[in-house]
Amino acid sequence: MTTAAPTDGTAPELLGTLAADHATGALSTESGIFYLSAGRVLHVESPYSPDLGDLLTRSGAVAPSGWWEAVERAGARHRVGRHLVDSGRLTAGALELCHLGALFDAAYCALAHDGATLRFRPGAVHWLGAVRPVPVAAVLRESWRRRDLLHRIWPDPAVDTAPLVRLPGAGPAGLPPRRGRTLALVDGVRTAAQIASALGHRTFHTLVELRRLAADGLVTPAPPPPAVSAPVGAGGAAWDEPDTALLRRLLDALEAL
Repeated sequence: MTTAAPTDGTAPELLGTLAADHATGALSTESGIFYLSAGRVLHVESPYSPDLGDLLTRSGAVAPSGWWEAVERAGARHRVGRHLVDSGRLTAGALELCHLGALFDAAYCALAHDGATLRFRPGAVHWLGAVRPVPVAAVLRESWRRRDLLHRIWPDPAVDTAPLVRLPGAGPAGLPPRRGRTLALVDGVRTAAQIASALGHRTFHTLVELRRLAADGLVTPAPPPPAVSAPVGAGGAAWDEPDTALLRRLLDALEAL
């Protein structure tokens, strides 16, 4: 069942209201989806942040075949996380740690690049299932802390979302190893999320390195591509529905194989 969210209020305000009401469901913004259970945040997804599957498989914590086996067997029952632990592919502690990092990363992105389109679907449940619910207040507090830290490093948030290019003379010489590896993937096409995914790193750590590179005059957002006319009837679309997002990831995995 899909229910339109109130049109007034910001995402943080609506999250606060849903927390006070002990609501269960999914709050969709233009840049992410917050999944809540009894007013607590269970999971967050954003196109500006690698998802949990990317982090686990690209870091080597879980083999890609093991991840997709868990999605296939337990996704419909909303128990993918539980299946990873029960099958011995991942310890409960490792899952909680990685999931918490992915949740905070996606929440920061969903709030930092939010728009006016908000919609709440009561009763919606994410296929990952419950790992460790987080209070809404803690999610908001951590998102604002990250926003302030990144602003102090470099104030232009376009670095977080736009494809990035190296400036003339930019090279890894003299850079710390992690920053040098990050710079090496700046190619005029990749965004911060794609660079983080390729490295198997969490989004926030990658954003810190990219903003430092921008502050040092080594990278900058790529010029926007020429504008193209939108198809007739196209409108501003919110971030993918959960089922569509899952199908796209399955397609990406099949193409990769």
